[in-house]
Amino acid sequence: MSAINTLSSNELMELENQHGAHNYHPLPVVLAKGEGVYLWDVEGKKYYDFLSAYSAVNQGHCHPRIVNTLKEQAETLTLTSRAFFNDTLGPYERYITDYFGFDKVLPMNTGAEAVETAIKICRKWGYEKKGVEENKGQIIVFDQNFHGRTTTIISFSSDPDAKKNFGPYTHGFIKVTYNDVDALREVFEENDHIVGVLVEPIQGEAGVMVPNASFMQDIAKLCKENNALFIADEIQTGIGRTGSLLAICGDCSCEGHCEKQSTYTRPDLLILGKALSGGAYPVSAVLADNSIMNVITPGTHGSTFGGNPLGSKVAMTALEVIKDEKLTQNARNLGKLFRERMQKLVEKSDLVSLVRGKGLLNAIVINDSPNSTTAWNICVKLKDNGLLAKPTHGNIIRFAPPLVMTEEQLHECCDIIERTILDWE
Repeated sequence: MSAINTLSSNELMELENQHGAHNYHPLPVVLAKGEGVYLWDVEGKKYYDFLSAYSAVNQGHCHPRIVNTLKEQAETLTLTSRAFFNDTLGPYERYITDYFGFDKVLPMNTGAEAVETAIKICRKWGYEKKGVEENKGQIIVFDQNFHGRTTTIISFSSDPDAKKNFGPYTHGFIKVTYNDVDALREVFEENDHIVGVLVEPIQGEAGVMVPNASFMQDIAKLCKENNALFIADEIQTGIGRTGSLLAICGDCSCEGHCEKQSTYTRPDLLILGKALSGGAYPVSAVLADNSIMNVITPGTHGSTFGGNPLGSKVAMTALEVIKDEKLTQNARNLGKLFRERMQKLVEKSDLVSLVRGKGLLNAIVINDSPNSTTAWNICVKLKDNGLLAKPTHGNIIRFAPPLVMTEEQLHECCDIIERTILDWE
């Protein structure tokens, strides 16, 4: 690949530094092209992508089917707003509700918007259907959560960088310890104003924290017993990433909606985003049944771009790709291989103390303080060796390649990780 920009990586990074807000701390690499599991920088160096834009490109970079859909619809009709009907939204709504097994969908654009939407639906349901006194409803959340960075969401964040000096904060949330069903039960017993529980089936930003196998079922059971809504934030974990269509599907590896209730813990509200468009266009969604979604009436919620023709078409193709290419099953199989390889690394390395994850959402824990720069420096070295990953929570490195990766490519990536770690020691 020849350089496609007359500016160097250093010059482009300096442009961002001078003219952009410093709300991110990127790895020192400037990317110019992507295809499948690969990325190229502006100088033409090739890398394996092991972050997938935080799981937004499960289908791989620039998937040809998704790109072709984007091109075709972009040349036809992109946006009408919801002031009018359009010829793609209805088919998309039917497709996605059938795909995930819900009555209705409320389409939005970004993940944070979808979380905010779910919070609004839950509160309105609590007042109008459950009978909680208006403005008294409480939603249970969990420590070390990550649901976005809007003002309401950071009000219950555990991350001081995301929260400090952005107050006053939004009330109406009770935080409990993740993966602690007794703490959750206690909150229900002490409070009769609970309208819902918002949870990530696996906490990705917290370092790929995988709860006990029964935790989602316990949440669903407590919600049912207390007439509260179980809200699953599957923005990062959903759409094949964990080796199931949804992380809450447990051991079910089917493609599309199924009724295997022994493994599928069905939420009352399902939040999707990221890979819903294969990374080609911002698309998010909240799904629920009529008894819940019908609290939304004209004027109570909306978005100029939500449900636009371009996003609707792209989302349908992105979901078709997941099903047709059996990417969920591939994530399940490759995830097992990856953790086996990393476990062998743990056994012969003093630097890596733990590997955890599910499907192709995994992490290794570096044996150093969360305040150290070791994990960051290792990621820089991985970059030098041709693999892109990023640390989270200081001493944890998250690994999440596109689901289109082959077994041969996975082993090559594991070789890079192993060589980098062992050379570091």
